[in-house]
Amino acid sequence: MSSLSGTNEGIKQVSKMIRLHDWAKKNRDKVDDEYCLPLSYMYLDSQTLKSYKESQILLIEERLKDLGIKLEDPPAPAGSYIPTVTTGNLLFVSGQIPVQEGKVVFTGKVSDDNLETAQRAAKLCGINILSQIKKELGDLERVAKIVKLSGYVNSVPEFTQHPKVINAASDLFFEIFGQKGKHSRVALGATGLPLDSMTEIDAIVEFS
Repeated sequence: MSSLSGTNEGIKQVSKMIRLHDWAKKNRDKVDDEYCLPLSYMYLDSQTLKSYKESQILLIEERLKDLGIKLEDPPAPAGSYIPTVTTGNLLFVSGQIPVQEGKVVFTGKVSDDNLETAQRAAKLCGINILSQIKKELGDLERVAKIVKLSGYVNSVPEFTQHPKVINAASDLFFEIFGQKGKHSRVALGATGLPLDSMTEIDAIVEFS
């Protein structure tokens, strides 16, 4: 098979790839995102490949926009640590609490009576993880895999639905990254969390 040397032909190929990716985004239960990527880059010239990679960045940004998510500057550390550490191709994101515009917006104990509020707190923790990833890596397109989340819930002793709370963050990563967003996880209860936050979540991310 000959290389795609014409710019117009290359754009057509990129357009097909984007349409396939858009279809897959609406049918996530039927396909693996990895198969929505071109089978091989070898048939694309450098300009077409550049256009395709740029389109992938736009697709992730579009997903965020569709979900009504605008990434802010990530929260500053609340203690004597740094927000992210990289070693090899792994990025470790320190625990993120539900901070927005510099304030903790979800505080107090989680119980069966405020489960939905706690889920909103967990989702915000996930959004702050995304902000930290983007700041460290430059763009979210470099994410190869969300490897693991560790979630903590500031709950009353009798509360047992910790997984349902952290699901809000897990679902967020799957919505944005598809199969790359599937991860291992722990969800634990805690007697207290920093600044009386409802939730705290950290992450391990593989990047390219």
